[in-house]
Amino acid sequence: MNMYNWIEQIIFTERKKALPILSFPAVQYLYVTVRELVADSNHMAIGIRSIADHFDMPAALTYMDLSVEAEAFGAHTVYGADDVPTIIGKLVANRDDAEALKVPEVGAGRTGVNIETIRKTKMLVNDRPLFAQCIGPFSLAGRLMNVNEVMMHCYEEPEMVHVMLRKVTDFIKAYAAALKKIGANGLILAEPLAGLLSPPLIKEFSSSYVYEIVSSLQDKHFIVIYHNCGNAVPHLLDSIMDTGCFAFHFGDSVDIRALLEKVPRNYLVMGNISPSKVFRVKTAEEVRLETLKLLNKCGMFNNFVISSGCDLPPDVDLDNVETFFKTSDGFYYRQSLRNAIA
Repeated sequence: MNMYNWIEQIIFTERKKALPILSFPAVQYLYVTVRELVADSNHMAIGIRSIADHFDMPAALTYMDLSVEAEAFGAHTVYGADDVPTIIGKLVANRDDAEALKVPEVGAGRTGVNIETIRKTKMLVNDRPLFAQCIGPFSLAGRLMNVNEVMMHCYEEPEMVHVMLRKVTDFIKAYAAALKKIGANGLILAEPLAGLLSPPLIKEFSSSYVYEIVSSLQDKHFIVIYHNCGNAVPHLLDSIMDTGCFAFHFGDSVDIRALLEKVPRNYLVMGNISPSKVFRVKTAEEVRLETLKLLNKCGMFNNFVISSGCDLPPDVDLDNVETFFKTSDGFYYRQSLRNAIA
């Protein structure tokens, strides 16, 4: 599948399809816990197929679980029955720890489960591209060093941070290459922690490493979508655009129309209905109104794809998700009618 053509097709299609980060709610179709889901490639593959059966999205997505890569390095992971796994504590406290940290083999921890999930999903979903998901380099370093402390180290011990970034970048490149080899058509690279950096720091500690990852992977058969849900994204946009990606996914803390006005029209921009403030807690009618509000604001941009601001929680009300899709479909149907009449 030519993924550059996939981007062009979305841009030049009048009746666009919504593409929320929708995967973990598959537990509601499978009747399994999140803990059972993330440990079993069969559950995960069937879950992706079930989402594809229920919702007409332009791509199938695997699970945005940002604990996987840190766990492979040895970080302590907490599993809840119905919550996405999280990392606690820190694995690296000083320069000696950073130097001694061993880069794991691809397949360590649950990375092997995720690779197997791609293989099995490709047998179940073949009518649309399949995107794997992976954490970005600075965000992974933050989980290994402690999120708050890595920010301080950027100022006080930058060389230590670069030692970590070199190791995690090498691992991400190898892991993503394995996902690509087994059949993924692309990768959503989640780099939310970089959204807290200043413009000079994001260039030094994130974007340059992301560019290295993208350059090693991206071709006409495989693209990287950059995800950042930080609220400082508007100030960091130049560095983010320098990552080499052609598609970007932004969170609900930013004015996505303002970003669309700055991003070239041949680059996809996706976002940004809030999972926590809208999908999870509002009524179906309120979800409809929020969706229409965003579409009326951004729907005239051909390179805009309406999405959630981040991954939808496992327990999201599926009626709200259905309302979101129906509202988006109706908006673009009416817009196509108006264009035909005009």
